[in-house]
Amino acid sequence: MFRQLAEGIYASPQIGVAEIAEAKRLGVRLIINNRPDEEAPPPEQTPGDEIAAAAAAAGIAYCAIPVTHAGFSEPQVTAMAEALAGAEGPVLAYCRSGTRSTLLWALAQASKGAAPEALANAAAGAGYDLSPIRPLLEMLATRQA
Repeated sequence: MFRQLAEGIYASPQIGVAEIAEAKRLGVRLIINNRPDEEAPPPEQTPGDEIAAAAAAAGIAYCAIPVTHAGFSEPQVTAMAEALAGAEGPVLAYCRSGTRSTLLWALAQASKGAAPEALANAAAGAGYDLSPIRPLLEMLATRQA
């Protein structure tokens, strides 16, 4: 279920309370919810507050950086970059399919100067396609060059 994007970074489709144990087993120290609450009714989507409570009970930090299907904004990219930089260990980001989490991870990395080709390869290795945001990745990466 959890797909490794890079060392200590995982993306996942929607998780439930039961998946918190697997995250803990992997050493995850931060769970990032990239899915807006009420995007889908339960049981398809476990509410963020339930994930947050289960994460806290397991000693895992939690934050929400919701991304709608409308796309990404600079504040979301900045928030993701800050969350990743402040994490004290492995991170699990999730949304409906894991795609928005992967795209936001890649945008955050590019904003810090990561090479778009390397990001695309890492995402592809986990089964995700960055081509919809490739021009944005290039722009963010060149701003750091």
